[in-house]
Amino acid sequence: MSKADTSVASTDEALLSEAEPVIPPEADDPRNERTFFRGKLLRKIRHFMNENGPLAAMFAVVFVNLVGFGIVVPLMPFFAQSLHAQAWQVTLMFTTYSLGQFFAEPYCGRLSDRIGRKPILIVTTALSVLFYVLLAFSPNIWVAILIRFFGGLSSGNISTIQGYVSDVSPPEKRSGRMSLIGGAFSLGFVIGPFIGGMLSHEGGGGGNEFRLPLIGAAVLSGIACLGVMLFISESRQRRSKVEAAQPNILKTAQEAWRNPVMVRLILATLCYMAAFAGLESTFGLWAESRFQWGPKEIGAIFLFIGLAAAMMQMVFMRPLTRRYGESKVLAGGLFVFGLSFALQGINHINWLITPIVMLGTLGQAVIFSSICAIIAMSTSPDKQGAMLGLNMSTGAIARITGPMLAGYLFSWLGPDAALWMGAGLTLPAALLALQVGKQQKRHANG
Repeated sequence: MSKADTSVASTDEALLSEAEPVIPPEADDPRNERTFFRGKLLRKIRHFMNENGPLAAMFAVVFVNLVGFGIVVPLMPFFAQSLHAQAWQVTLMFTTYSLGQFFAEPYCGRLSDRIGRKPILIVTTALSVLFYVLLAFSPNIWVAILIRFFGGLSSGNISTIQGYVSDVSPPEKRSGRMSLIGGAFSLGFVIGPFIGGMLSHEGGGGGNEFRLPLIGAAVLSGIACLGVMLFISESRQRRSKVEAAQPNILKTAQEAWRNPVMVRLILATLCYMAAFAGLESTFGLWAESRFQWGPKEIGAIFLFIGLAAAMMQMVFMRPLTRRYGESKVLAGGLFVFGLSFALQGINHINWLITPIVMLGTLGQAVIFSSICAIIAMSTSPDKQGAMLGLNMSTGAIARITGPMLAGYLFSWLGPDAALWMGAGLTLPAALLALQVGKQQKRHANG
């Protein structure tokens, strides 16, 4: 380099130094630390939203929709009674709803595989708005029962929601994100009944006292529908019918029957879910008959149910399964759940209702997740979806038959009969769960 070039370079460096003076950092300035942590926090938030934005939107949609659903469920027995329904007609409202879900769930799941998740979610949440409003103005019990069937059809979108979460989640995060959506279900089902109990009022007749909660549920479903349209992006491309073909459910049932672990799990699901559905459909009638409870008391008890379920799932579930394994935890949960039925059947003290219900919830909270985990461990990855679907179908059948049987026993043998039915069904389910553990050990050793 020539002397002139060196001089020019030196001059340029001097000008740059004057234009951009180096300011030494002041280590004692607290603003530097705040700026650093703010920037780090913003980067974490931005990364989280980029990675989990679709999941966060779905979590919000599911939560809002389930709050609306939760508003309605504990009020159904009292709403039906306001339309002069008998006990068997009250349980028929629950049965027809589950029947609608039974038909809609597999169809909506397959259709969402072919045309996408978003259209199914928009249509089902929009139809829920319509059926909640129609239910609010039902002139008699038979019209209400028919509307509940169509409401069940419109709520058959659980498999679509699970499919969406699976679409947007990498395999290693899928189970954790499914649990998060399950948390949205639980939270919505806790807050909804409490709101429903507060919105209902005495008097009016003809279902008028429950019109406000039902309209509130319609509004929340409308908000969920708008949330899907505005914030949920499609996670799946359209496929042809051939590409989206699903395994035959009869073939899946045959494979489950030949699997000693699966057949016991399916039978345990059938017994447990029938007991749970029977309790769900008659608990309001039982509490009213035995202790003169009304919608507000029934709605309030769901808050304690949610707290007990959240505590078990978030605090105790993982340590218990690590120490004892899924099959023993499942058997223990079924035993505790069945014990709560028996204790409630002999209970004559008002303030003991809530502690006994919370005890049963601690057992019930571990059952479904344990069954799903054992199914996942006991089947090959390419058949897990089909087996989980078969288990859901079994649960739907139990939700249809359980309320019918519980309503019959309630009407003919008295309020406590449905509770003893639940206790009787959970005992064989617990024994089947213990056999599952033995079969797993036998398979591992063989």
